Amino acid sequence: MNAQIQYRRGTDPKSEDERVAMSKEAFKHDFLDNLFCVQGKIPALATRHDYYMALAYTVRDRMLHRWISTAEAYTNHGSRTVAYLSAEFLVGPHLGNNLLNLAITEEVRQAVRELGLDIDELIGCEDEPGLGNGGLGRLAACFLDSMASLEIPSIGYGIRYEFGIFQQDIADGWQIEKTDKWLRFGNAWELPRAEWAVEVKLGGHTDKYTDHEGRLHIRWIPTRIVNGVPYDTPILGYRVNTANTLRLWRAEAPESFDFSTFNRGDYYGAVNQKVVSENVTKVLYPNDEAIQGKELRLEQQYFFVCCSLQDMLRILKVQQIPITRFHEKFAVQLNDTHPAIAVAELMRLFIDENGMEWNDAWTITQQTFAYTNHTLLPEALERWPISVFAKVLPRHLEIIFEINARFLDSMRIRYFGDEARIARLSLIDESGGRYVRMAHLACVGSHAINGVADLHTQLLKQDVLKDFYELWPEKFSNKTNGVTPRRWLALTNPRLCELICDAIGDGWIKDLARLSDLEKFADDPAFQSDWRAIKRANKLELAGIAHSRTGVAIDPDSMFDVQVKRIHEYKRQHLNILHVIALYHRLKSDSNFDTQPRTFVFGGKAAPGYHIAKLIIKLINSVGDVVNRDPHIRDRIKVIFLPNFNVTNGQRVYPAADLSEQISTAGKEASGTGNMKFCMNGALTIGTMDGANIEICSEVGVENCFMFGLSAAEVEASRARGYRPASFYESNPELRGVIDFIRDGFFSRGDSSLFRPIVEGLLNWDTYMLLADFQSYVDCQATVSTVYQDPAQWSRMSILNVARSGKFSSDRTICEYAQDIWRVPRVPIRLLSQSDLTSGLAE
Repeated sequence: MNAQIQYRRGTDPKSEDERVAMSKEAFKHDFLDNLFCVQGKIPALATRHDYYMALAYTVRDRMLHRWISTAEAYTNHGSRTVAYLSAEFLVGPHLGNNLLNLAITEEVRQAVRELGLDIDELIGCEDEPGLGNGGLGRLAACFLDSMASLEIPSIGYGIRYEFGIFQQDIADGWQIEKTDKWLRFGNAWELPRAEWAVEVKLGGHTDKYTDHEGRLHIRWIPTRIVNGVPYDTPILGYRVNTANTLRLWRAEAPESFDFSTFNRGDYYGAVNQKVVSENVTKVLYPNDEAIQGKELRLEQQYFFVCCSLQDMLRILKVQQIPITRFHEKFAVQLNDTHPAIAVAELMRLFIDENGMEWNDAWTITQQTFAYTNHTLLPEALERWPISVFAKVLPRHLEIIFEINARFLDSMRIRYFGDEARIARLSLIDESGGRYVRMAHLACVGSHAINGVADLHTQLLKQDVLKDFYELWPEKFSNKTNGVTPRRWLALTNPRLCELICDAIGDGWIKDLARLSDLEKFADDPAFQSDWRAIKRANKLELAGIAHSRTGVAIDPDSMFDVQVKRIHEYKRQHLNILHVIALYHRLKSDSNFDTQPRTFVFGGKAAPGYHIAKLIIKLINSVGDVVNRDPHIRDRIKVIFLPNFNVTNGQRVYPAADLSEQISTAGKEASGTGNMKFCMNGALTIGTMDGANIEICSEVGVENCFMFGLSAAEVEASRARGYRPASFYESNPELRGVIDFIRDGFFSRGDSSLFRPIVEGLLNWDTYMLLADFQSYVDCQATVSTVYQDPAQWSRMSILNVARSGKFSSDRTICEYAQDIWRVPRVPIRLLSQSDLTSGLAE
C-alpha cells in the first residue's frame, strides 16, 4: 500500500498557492505535506487512518480558501444572515461530500491511486459524527447544504456532543447500546475558536437593585458558570464559492484544575469543576426519566442557545451594527422546541445586559425568531416542570412569567370571558402540576410558525396549535421538507447518477426539477435495462454488507422491501413484521401458495428507555431467526435487521431498495424525509396517507405508488366512535393466526410471556391502529408482488418516481424559507486572491 509513496520537498510543479491548487500534482504534493508535517508519519509507520487524515486536511485546505472568502464578504457587507438553531446536526461523513461539492472527486481519486492508495478505503475510515437522533438532525444538515449551495448567508448553531447517538449492536436479537466515540482519533474538519468563548450562567437566584438614576434592574447570581467554546466546520456549497459555517459549542470549566485543592490532598475535588462543566455537552439526549436528567437536558438546551445569541451579539459588534438592528442582521430559525428558550434568553440579554426597555426588546425579539414545529405527538411537545426551570434558569422563569402575564392580559380583552381558551393559550400549563410549555413560548415569541408537510400544517392549525392559528393566522405557513440531492443521490448512488447525467446532463444536481427530463425514457427498453442493472448492482453490494454484519445470505434478485428509520410504535415496524408472519404462515400452511421472493430489510435505533420499541426489534430478529432457518420456505422470504442505521449505512441502503415502507399511522408523521430519499433513488412507496407521503403520491402519480389504510380523518373518526381493536382480531382469521403465532411463543422458543406486552397492547388498545389497517396493508402488499413480477412495468414506475421527485429537494424548501420567512437574499462569493489574503498583514 505504501510502496509508491515518496516524499520530496521543494519539487512542487504548481505556480499557484499549494494550499488552494486543484491540479493532480498539487494535490499529491499537499497530501504528502500533510502526512509528514501534520500527521508526523512516514509511510512505513502510517496507518490507513493517517492517510485518511492527510487526505481530509488536504481537502480542507481547499475549502478554507472559500471559507475565508465567504467570511470576508459577509463581514464587509454586513450581510443579513440565517442563524439556524438546532439541538441536532446529523451531518454524516464529510470527505466524500466535500469532494463532490468541490467537483474534484475523480482528480483526487486518480492522485490517490498514483500514490498506491484506494480512495474508497480512505473514505470508509471516517468516523461519522452522531450528533443527532434521526430526521430532525439530518434535515438540519440538508438545510445547511442547501443554504450554502444557494449562496444564502447562514450559520448553523448546535452542540458539539462528545458522545453522540449510541452505536447499536444486536445480541440475541436485542439492541445493545455502545458509546459513540466519534472523536477518538480527532476531527480534521473542525477548527476550535477558543478566542470566541463565552460564559454561560446556571442555577442560583436573582436580586433586584436600582441604578444611579433610580431605575429597577435584576441581577442574576448563578451557582456556577460554564464556558462555551465554539468549534467551526465549513459547509461547502455545490460548485459555488460559498462556504458557510456550522458552529458547535463545547462546555468547559472556567478553571479546569484547582491547584490549591489538589495540594490539600483533595485530588477528586481538584478536577470536579471540570467534570461537572463538561457533562453539559458530554452526551446527546441524556436519559431524562430522573430529575437529574431533566436538569441536564434543560442545561444543554440553554447552553447552546446562550452561547449562540452571545456570538450573534459579538458579530454585530465586529460589523459595527447597532443592537437595535439585531432582527435586521439575523433571521433566527428555531428547529423545533429544543432552542425555544432563546426567546427568553434574547430578552434577558437585551434587558439585563444591554439596558433595553421591555417593549423595545420584545418587538425586536418577535421580529427575530421563526419557529418550525416538527411533531404532532403531544408527548414530544416539550414541557418543563416549574421546579426544574426555577432551579436551572431562575431569571428566565421570571422573564417567561412576565411574557405570559402581558400576553394573557391582552388575550383576556380579546377573548373576554373565555377562561378555557386563556388556559390553553397560557405559557404555563397548570392542569395537574405546573409546567412551562416550550411550543407556546416559541409561538408567542416568533413572527412565523411553520409545519413541514401539507397535512402536518393543516393538523397544526386544526388541533395542536389551533388556538394560536385562530389568534395569528398570518403567522402560519407550510414548508414541506426536502433532502439534498447532492448527498442522497449524486454521492449515494454514483451508478444511477452517471446514467442520469448521460441521459439528461448534470444540471439536475443543482436544480432537481430537471429530473423531469427523464420521463421520456420511462418506456425505453434499453434505458429500463440499464436502470435494472444498476439497481441489481446496488442490491448486490448491500447483500454483501448484510451478510458480513448479520451472517444471513440474501438474494439480490429478490425484492428488497425496506423499512429503515427510528424505531417507534407510530412508525409501525410491527405492522410490517405482522405481514412477514402472515406470509410465513401461508407458506407453511398452504402448499399451493407461492409468493414473489422478498428480502425484508429493517434498520433503526430505539431510544434506550423505550421498552416496547426495543421489544419490537427483538420480535423482528426473532421472526427472522425462525424464517431464515426454515428449509420449507426455500428462501421465498428472508428477514434481516441491519444494526446501527446511520447516514453512512443509509447511503448504502437507499440505492438498493425496491420498496420503501412508509406505514406510519395517518396523522402521526409530521413529514418524513426517508420517504424522499427512497423515492429519489427509484424505490416505490408503500404507505399511508400521512406526512409527505401524500405529496409524494401527488407528485409521482397515485398509479406509481401503493397507498393503503385509514386517512387521518378516518383515524380520528374511529377513535371517536370507540375503537375496539379486538373486533379485528375476532373477525379476521389470518390476523388471528398471526397474533396467536406470536402469543403462543412460536417465535420465542415457547416463551409465551416474552412478546406479551406487544400482543396485549395491540388487542386491548392498539394506539396506532395496526389491526385496523392490517387487511388493507396485506392486500396492498399482494398488489406489490403482482406488479413486481412485470419488470418493465416496475422499471417504468421506478423511473417516473425519480423523474417526478424534484419537489423534494431541500433547495426548494430553503428557497421558500428565504423568500417567505427569512427575507435573506443570495450573496455570491468572489474568491480572494493571494494578494487579498495578505493585504491586511501588509497594512
